[in-house]
Amino acid sequence: MAQTEQFAVRTVHGPSELHHAAGTPVGVVVERMHALHAELPPGDGLAVFNRVYLAVTEEFARHLDGGHFPDRRAATALGVLFAGRYLAAVETAAAGGRPPACWRPLFQYRRHPGVRPLQFALAGINAHIGHDLALAVVDTCRTLDCEPACLEAGFERVGDILVLLEERIREDLMPGPDLLEIADPLTHLVGSWSLERARDGAWSAARLLWRLRDAPGLAEEFTERLDTSVGLVGRCLLTPCR
Repeated sequence: MAQTEQFAVRTVHGPSELHHAAGTPVGVVVERMHALHAELPPGDGLAVFNRVYLAVTEEFARHLDGGHFPDRRAATALGVLFAGRYLAAVETAAAGGRPPACWRPLFQYRRHPGVRPLQFALAGINAHIGHDLALAVVDTCRTLDCEPACLEAGFERVGDILVLLEERIREDLMPGPDLLEIADPLTHLVGSWSLERARDGAWSAARLLWRLRDAPGLAEEFTERLDTSVGLVGRCLLTPCR
């Protein structure tokens, strides 16, 4: 993945003081998300996810600047490589290519009139955490030549910021109580997915993939099945509700 490799090089060999400024790794990610925000129609399902992810990426940058991560370099690498997988999927789809299976439902249904904004947001975060986060941990370990255990503290802090993503999604996109009734299918879809469980699953998957690094065939098989299963969940989350 060219974009991810470029981000990794900049993270490792860039200035020792990385911050949310143009030209830094995190700054580059934020700039690209802002560019997407400007390009996409507001009602586009991808635009819905990109808006909330942009807000959380900016919050991640503020946490970096504030010294809230025990290892700034590792946190920067993880955050940038993580975002890089999302941006690479977007660019692949825009070029007419085939993005990972976890992202395909969002790209396929992004303009469906029966899918609500909350569903688009949840489908995006499902793909990004359920699949991309585990692979980003492995990417970071390879980039920094370290074990997953060395990233655990930073992973937990990134996870705390991801909770903000879920909170923002629910605050901004959840219909009011007068619209969201118990019989509304959206009520059941929202309750069927858990960010906390997805985050725990991502950490377990990352540790397993790291163990399988000397068995590339098994690692590839596991990654493909993870991608497919996360994509299936995403498709369910995008079931038209109106």
